[in-house]
Amino acid sequence: MNRPSKKNDQLTQQDIRRYNGYIWKFVATCFVIVVLLILSTSLGLFGPLPSLRELENPKSSQASSILAADNSIIGKYYEGENRTIVPYSKISPNVVNALVATEDNHFYDHSGIDFWRSFSIIAYNLVGSRQGGSTITQQLARNLFSDEERAKGFFARGFQKLKELIIAVRLEKHYTKQEIITMYLNTVDYGSHSNGVSAAASTFFNTTPDKLTPDQAALLVAVVNAPSYYAPVRHQERALSRRNFVLARMADEKFLSDNEVKELQQKPLGIDYHPVSHTEGLAPYFREELRKTVKSILASGNFVKSDGTPYDLNHDGLKIYTTIDATMQQYAEDAQREWMRKLQHQFNMEWKGVKLSAKVNNYDLRIKQGMRESERYRQLKTDGLTDEDIVKNFYTPDQLNIFTWKGSLDTLMKPIDSVAYAQMLLRNSLMSMDPTTGYVKAWVGGINFEHYKSDQVKVGARQVGSTAKPFTYATAIKNGYSPCMSLPNTPITITSPGAPDWTPRSAGKPIPGPLTLKSALAFSQNWVTARLMNEVTPQPVAEMIKSLGIKEPVPEVPSICLGVFDATVMEMTAAYSAFVNHGVWTEPTYLLRIEDKNGTPIYTNTPKVKQVMDEEVAYKMVDMLQGVVDIKGGTGNRVRWMFDLTGPIGGKTGTTNDNSDGWFIGVTPKLVTGIWTGCEKRDFHFRSLNNGEGANSALPIFGLYMQKVYANQALGIQKGIVFDPPKNPLTSPLDCSAYNQEVQGTGEVEKKLGF
Repeated sequence: MNRPSKKNDQLTQQDIRRYNGYIWKFVATCFVIVVLLILSTSLGLFGPLPSLRELENPKSSQASSILAADNSIIGKYYEGENRTIVPYSKISPNVVNALVATEDNHFYDHSGIDFWRSFSIIAYNLVGSRQGGSTITQQLARNLFSDEERAKGFFARGFQKLKELIIAVRLEKHYTKQEIITMYLNTVDYGSHSNGVSAAASTFFNTTPDKLTPDQAALLVAVVNAPSYYAPVRHQERALSRRNFVLARMADEKFLSDNEVKELQQKPLGIDYHPVSHTEGLAPYFREELRKTVKSILASGNFVKSDGTPYDLNHDGLKIYTTIDATMQQYAEDAQREWMRKLQHQFNMEWKGVKLSAKVNNYDLRIKQGMRESERYRQLKTDGLTDEDIVKNFYTPDQLNIFTWKGSLDTLMKPIDSVAYAQMLLRNSLMSMDPTTGYVKAWVGGINFEHYKSDQVKVGARQVGSTAKPFTYATAIKNGYSPCMSLPNTPITITSPGAPDWTPRSAGKPIPGPLTLKSALAFSQNWVTARLMNEVTPQPVAEMIKSLGIKEPVPEVPSICLGVFDATVMEMTAAYSAFVNHGVWTEPTYLLRIEDKNGTPIYTNTPKVKQVMDEEVAYKMVDMLQGVVDIKGGTGNRVRWMFDLTGPIGGKTGTTNDNSDGWFIGVTPKLVTGIWTGCEKRDFHFRSLNNGEGANSALPIFGLYMQKVYANQALGIQKGIVFDPPKNPLTSPLDCSAYNQEVQGTGEVEKKLGF
């Protein structure tokens, strides 16, 4: 057997040189290919790269923020991404340290690409330290410029990776490390629709980025790479394990001591979950109406960005400053919730065992209307179903989610029955404003925005009932009548040219007269009010109503003295504010200004202001409104005995025919509040005046609200503040006993009234 020679077993020097040549040629070829790829990528052959200008101004969708009077954020407008940009100085060092320790521990040493990290990452993952291969700068490049192209296939992702490397180097060239890490933290997705550290801090911990503790910061950084997998609400064990790993990395990098980490790792996640939602949170009805207002302003064409494009409310990070007081808004919502739950029970008890179709006027018509106005009907119509199929759908049982005062309820019922259920739900709205500035402090547009989105502060006008009476009295006082003048409280028929005779009914049991105007208003007596209308005539009363900001049609007929016209809660609240504000009507103001993302004002609101009556007339009306609350038996007197509210308070109740609408407008020196209650359709209503009158259906919400407002001294709305008197002396006294003595036997009252 022949054996190969030793010479054949060993490579010759020539072979080694040849093989080395092959290797170096391969390396050189790969190097040239990489260089060519990088060069081609940088020249844009595989798709455009961001320009220098784009690098200096990276486009990042930002949510627009709604700010309350104290500059706290009460909501945001966004589409897809909820993000608010915050500067480095307002981000806790704990967040920065946690991020660097976990995602890029050589961040401060490299220039965008960490070659050592790229090779060592395999070893890290083998020992269980799961880390990504990209630097923070590379991740930022991906977040800012390449999200859309990363799902186009293997080769596309490869070229995109090259782009990220180039962009990362360019970012490092144009920005400081602080600026890069700030941009990263403001753009990354933390899950739960929270983009950016500000949204994440608010969503998961109900705090701001500057107040994040080490364990909170570690949790936010923990979810960065896999927001769904490590979601702290749904997957708490995973999130806890990952958070503790981040804390350990912070110790490895000397940002925390070992003892601190051991203590922090024992803590629970401590989630205080406050997801941002357009349908939840504080003042949802207000936020939706504000959205419409701001979009209308931006669409006017007068406000554009430096590049000539219009502002986008959902993406341009606008700051919208409002007058809403977050504390008072919460008080108003709490007061509504507390009373409406009880009132709905009263309503249900009145109708218990009653066949609605037999007792509710136009029942079938109203249910059909409700069906056609429902979101379900609109969706089925959009889907192309015929009317016959839609009706069949509404009569087929389905799993539905309905509103109750105990919370949303999933139940099996026919959709048509849910329409009837909704019609039997009482609705309510409230607006509270500063009568001097016109600033709206609280706005509650309905009982539940998720289920019933129609606003009834600014949009939903309803018949105002007896809350219209002060307008007739104000017209009379403007023409020289005194609150202390007396009128018979007996039936009256008013004859008007070209119109049928009008004989108003008494509101409840009539009080024997004659009555002073002040007492007649306090007891809300229809006959005295109608008699006064007969004296002053409808035209000046209608003009007074319109001058006070009522935009709905006000016919020049005698019955407007009893409130047969419609108005919104906003309009009525502003109208009563003129009485408190020395006869000056101020347009309700809820939007102060709009700033761009850099804090530059782009719009400032200037409210309309006009003098609509003499300040003496206004002051006398305030005194009469106080009589409604202070006189025993007055329709607003329960403000005192039911809620123990002291200090100067006035107001007026209102109840429309068949108890379809209940109103109360409450006035104090610093705050005027309008409240309405009723069903969606006027044919659904309380069966008894005792429960359906405004004194029961609306006034208690004012009482509960003002109890909370007065108890909070920091709001500056104290009980002891009095209504400002006019600058000049009154031409007639407010003390009716003194007035009666003064004119007794002179016939001045009768003469003034034309008797």
